[in-house]
Amino acid sequence: MTIKARIMLVDDETITLKRLRRILEKQGYLVSSYTHPAGALKRMEDTPYDLVVTDMKMPGMDGMELMIAIKSRFPAMEVIFMTGYASIDNAIEATREGAFHYLQKPFTPEQFLDIVEKALNRLRLRTQAALVPKVQEDTECSFSPPVIIGNSPKIREIQTLIHQIAPTDCSVLITGDSGTGKELVARSIHLASTRSRGPFVAVNCGAFTETLLASELFGHEKGAFTGAAKTRAGLLETAHMGTVFLDEIGEMPHSMQVKLLRVLQEGELVRVGGSQPIPVDIRVLSATAKDLKAEVETGAFRKDMYYRINVVNIKLPALNRRSEDIPLLAYHILDCLNRKGLKQIRAISSRAMSLLKGYAFPGNVRELENILERAVAISRSNEIRACDLPVDLKELELHTYQRPEKDMMTLAELERDYIAHLLTINHNAKTKTAEILGIDRASLWRKIKKFDLER
Repeated sequence: MTIKARIMLVDDETITLKRLRRILEKQGYLVSSYTHPAGALKRMEDTPYDLVVTDMKMPGMDGMELMIAIKSRFPAMEVIFMTGYASIDNAIEATREGAFHYLQKPFTPEQFLDIVEKALNRLRLRTQAALVPKVQEDTECSFSPPVIIGNSPKIREIQTLIHQIAPTDCSVLITGDSGTGKELVARSIHLASTRSRGPFVAVNCGAFTETLLASELFGHEKGAFTGAAKTRAGLLETAHMGTVFLDEIGEMPHSMQVKLLRVLQEGELVRVGGSQPIPVDIRVLSATAKDLKAEVETGAFRKDMYYRINVVNIKLPALNRRSEDIPLLAYHILDCLNRKGLKQIRAISSRAMSLLKGYAFPGNVRELENILERAVAISRSNEIRACDLPVDLKELELHTYQRPEKDMMTLAELERDYIAHLLTINHNAKTKTAEILGIDRASLWRKIKKFDLER
């Protein structure tokens, strides 16, 4: 049986404590309650808690003082305030100082449980992000750890495949849009393989001219060309007993494909300007954003090379096809930014997260990284809020709508999907959605009813 979270209740009114305790225990939570903040603090020293729900106005020590004491000792613990109208300004100030939220009295059990679950969910996301294996120490906390992050079905499938193929020496072709994490997958395969103690060498095949690429991959002998003042080993030779990652392999010229194919088949290479074969033992992982099968059909890519590198294919989904992973990714990126020492941002507001989850991310995970790095840089509080995100985020979303991955869709299916999309990013605002669609509000209501989009 899964043990639910531990919650501490603090209020000087015993009736309130009993009422709230009953509500939480019915949901399976482990609950402690105290009428004196000092006693609650002492208990926290001995027993770890996930969440504290406290009244704002109490004799001796008020809620703000209690929160400051909690955060100084247990910075990861979430705090929710209960407050009357008279202390609402203090409660708002407390959220700026680190409290998760405040509940204005009187509130219903449903409202109480909703805020509690949201606070615990944010704690779970932060914990999951912190537990993601850290990158090797010499990478200075790159955004991408040596595992692909996510709990969506597609990502779990990819994670399973990585662990299945990593111990083998088969070639792998990693496909997907720019920014989806193709090099991350390649590093994951390498680090889970028997070659993990060997080098991981990455080269972007589209970043060099044909001559320079030949020199980079195969190395050269002294005097092989103007400027070759000394003999130099290439990246393939450097990767001996390790892994070579060929990014953007679709950009590799035909002549280079022929030379590389020989290396893969014979296990040896010849440096530029040389004649002596040099044995190499490497595993090749490749990546491309192109449709290589289509490139083969047009003759732009060699068929024999395609089949050599495409023993196993891993296709990475665009970020907007796994939006359920955005919170975990966002908190992982935030954790990395904090560890880099830029600032100490503890959370992402629910409004900001809603905007992120509703955005199409044409730049995928890389764009999410950029957006959050910018948000951290301009944030004036200890959490990222909607105002810290790019002001045109919602407007950009309108231009980056992508239809679902179906071979064929009817006009009605497309219309339904697009209207649902607009309602989501406009937070169900009917007037704004109707304006974007160019129809009146009554027509929109009819379409909502027709497509069963009522919320």
